[in-house]
Amino acid sequence: MDEELEKFAQPRLEEPYPYLILDARYEKVREEGTVRSQAVLVVIGINWEGQRNVLAIELASLESASSWKELSVGLRKRSLNGVEFVVSEDHAGLRRAIQEVLPEAVWQRCYVHFLRNALDYLPRKADDDCLLELRRIYDRRNLEEAQQHVAAWLERLMEEFKRRTLVVRIFPNAAACLRLIRALAVEMHENWIEAMQYLNMEPLLEQKKEALRRMADAA
Repeated sequence: MDEELEKFAQPRLEEPYPYLILDARYEKVREEGTVRSQAVLVVIGINWEGQRNVLAIELASLESASSWKELSVGLRKRSLNGVEFVVSEDHAGLRRAIQEVLPEAVWQRCYVHFLRNALDYLPRKADDDCLLELRRIYDRRNLEEAQQHVAAWLERLMEEFKRRTLVVRIFPNAAACLRLIRALAVEMHENWIEAMQYLNMEPLLEQKKEALRRMADAA
């Protein structure tokens, strides 16, 4: 089973993925008699057909620049290409890894994480009103709609991981944690394959065509 899950999590990437979504959550793992938190690093790609794919799921001692860089370099070695846009939380180490390994990509902070961080600075009684106003601001920015949708979907994915791993509470070891997370990802991935197109890629295609036209006119 571990071999099959490893193949699923480490496939050669034969097609370009213009959209990339990166996130992490923590699970409790027992190591040498001590319970430690382990970061589960998740990378999702969206191809030009608008289909979602799990590109990587790995464990790390913590979510840091080095752990994200190692994962990103691994994706490059598996022929990751064509990345134009990356969505993630505003984690300094993660942003640094993206800049170093994917310098050609535009980065945006995850919409869901932004809302959560914003509410940390507000009194509890103001949460609902301020959250509504923040969402209205984002809704008026049509260019961001697809990006918001992608970010919100990743949050649902991580919540599903949380729901299914909560029953375990503490994993007996790192291998058991990675095995369950990857098995859950396989289940979700198969559901995506059977689903309809997730994201309409036409706006991005039109944007690229317009950029090429402008370059031709300028020449």
